[in-house]
Amino acid sequence: MDFMELSTIIMKISIVIFMAGNMMDVGLRLNPIEAIKGLKDSRFVIFTLVWSFILIPSLAYLITLVIPLEATYATGIILLGMAPCAPFIPIFISKANGDLGYTAAFMLLTGVGTIIFMPFAVPAMLTGLSISAWAITKPLLIMILIPLIIGMVILKLSPGLAAKFIPIVKIITKVFTVLTFIGLAIVYGKGMLSIGGTYVVLSHCILYAIIMTCAYWFGFGLIHSKKIVLSIGLTTRNLGAAVAPLFSLPSNNESAALAIILGLPISIVFISLSVKLFGKNGSVSENNLATSVTK
Repeated sequence: MDFMELSTIIMKISIVIFMAGNMMDVGLRLNPIEAIKGLKDSRFVIFTLVWSFILIPSLAYLITLVIPLEATYATGIILLGMAPCAPFIPIFISKANGDLGYTAAFMLLTGVGTIIFMPFAVPAMLTGLSISAWAITKPLLIMILIPLIIGMVILKLSPGLAAKFIPIVKIITKVFTVLTFIGLAIVYGKGMLSIGGTYVVLSHCILYAIIMTCAYWFGFGLIHSKKIVLSIGLTTRNLGAAVAPLFSLPSNNESAALAIILGLPISIVFISLSVKLFGKNGSVSENNLATSVTK
């Protein structure tokens, strides 16, 4: 086993622990009462599900038809389109005056929805990938659903124990986050430097720009604190869930993985734009409310 093979193995293990740790951290903090509040809002639930599992996957697929991408890069863009919601969204949503209760509902809906949706969508939208539904579902369960449920169960049974676990899980997750990015740099760094002329960056920018703006502007009937959850939550992509189907393939899918990984820094740029452009609307709304109450 050479250095590159060892680095690839370490990177894959790190991604799994990084994702699982983040989802367990979410579960340890996920107040079911707050999540239920968002789940009872039918308009918010419909917007979340339609955007996450119909509009954005269709948009990603359409972009790959319009922009002349190599097939493997197109695969990465489409897989990203199927995997909404990175586990770090509460940080950005709180900065943009978003509703953290609705954030919890959003993360729960997209996490469970991804596990149900991807095993059917991947073979349907990517005909070149001959992979079983279970091969796609298994890593998603390991990285998303199981750690999320474990965290929620611990919080439900013993809030005190959950509070003790949070810093431990956070430290472990931070360590494997660093290892993940080091591994990605070693394995894919050279390829990332040569990706500029493949239209991948343009594809990402178009995808995230449309999601960021339309999810907010077309959130009809929702107030700012809910619309910003959609804008930021949908603009983030779940890197682990998008990469998971590639783990089960015997062939080399480096280009698809590169397209997925490149989505992380680009999405963060557009998330920051969403906070800057729309976050101030929350302050305006709060000021208007305070004025009306005073009157």
